[in-house]
Amino acid sequence: YTILSKVHSDRNVYPSAGVLFVHVLEREYFKGEFPPYPKPGEISNDPITFNTNLMGYPDRPGWLRYIQRTPYSDGVLYGSPTVENVGKPTIIEITAYNRRTFETARHNLIINIMSAEDFPLPYQAEFFIRNMNVEEMLASEVLGDFLGAVKNVWQPERLNAINITSALDRGGRVPLPVNDMKEGVYVMVGADVPFSSCLREVENPQNQLRCSQEMEPVITCDKKFRTQFHIDWCKISLVDNTKQVSTFQEVIRGEGILPDGGEYKPPSDTLKSRDYYSDFLITLAVPSAIALVLFLILAYIMCCRREGVEKRNMQTPDIQLVHHSAIQKSTKELRDMSKNREIAWPLSTLPVFHPVTGEIVPPLHTDSYDNTSMPLMQTQQNLPHQTQIPQQQSAGQY
Repeated sequence: YTILSKVHSDRNVYPSAGVLFVHVLEREYFKGEFPPYPKPGEISNDPITFNTNLMGYPDRPGWLRYIQRTPYSDGVLYGSPTVENVGKPTIIEITAYNRRTFETARHNLIINIMSAEDFPLPYQAEFFIRNMNVEEMLASEVLGDFLGAVKNVWQPERLNAINITSALDRGGRVPLPVNDMKEGVYVMVGADVPFSSCLREVENPQNQLRCSQEMEPVITCDKKFRTQFHIDWCKISLVDNTKQVSTFQEVIRGEGILPDGGEYKPPSDTLKSRDYYSDFLITLAVPSAIALVLFLILAYIMCCRREGVEKRNMQTPDIQLVHHSAIQKSTKELRDMSKNREIAWPLSTLPVFHPVTGEIVPPLHTDSYDNTSMPLMQTQQNLPHQTQIPQQQSAGQY
């Protein structure tokens, strides 16, 4: 493919500092720069995406955001310029990519930020709208309806949208891909009059308690938004810049604050070599020597300090030794006699009479037979006088 590039003329815009700036990158504006479909008569609907960056840098300024949901929707640049950028032209390079032909078209957007004496407005309120995405809220008609509802409950002389931020940029979670699941959007507006009583209802203790229990607070003017906008009143933020006091405080040196050590001075290149022999002796040799001494003491106690049999016999009375010796001799004689003793087998292990005639069965072993090696249980095949019980034959043999 041959990638072509076409450059449009520069376009100048003049937003005001502290007021919401919205610039739509329309796909129809770039379609004429790309060749039509090969077949005549077909409507060109090429997928087009945009890339925006500050000239000479890979990204946009911090106050400027960009969003485009799909290649078949328009892109939107939006944000709130800051006072620090007043008088400095900001050149944004916009590159359109045709995903079908791989062609590009470029033009520059020159943002000339103007200063305004009335901005930013001193009373600012930030609303969280749960049933809107950021690109839906950026539409002029939707934003106009929201500002109209706010004006009805606030009644200011001047009311402007200051900034719009997606809930995802505030750490929100991506919604489930189901119908009517929106990511949510924060909308900050400013006015020149104090907050109305309706907006102040969020600060009363009853509503604060309901918010802590994850319940909807009771707001009298919620019905003016409910038809189109679902406001989360627990996340509303009211800022009065007229009462804000400078938070700058003199730094007091104390615990937790390091003193100023001046500039960093690296060590000299001519460092002397250090002898680590003494450190080795302290960390290895000394603990090893202590462990060896303890091992020797334990070995002497366990091996060289045993009392033995002789010392035990010396401390034992003679009559106790005689009794112990007599018991040992008697036990040995009984064990020797049990090897040659003949006894009848228990009835539970071996029958001693014939089951039919009642004749007494002679012993199965001779006098010299060592019965200690005979098993307690014998199988039926080993019994010489076992009576054979006839087995029942099958019915087919009769």
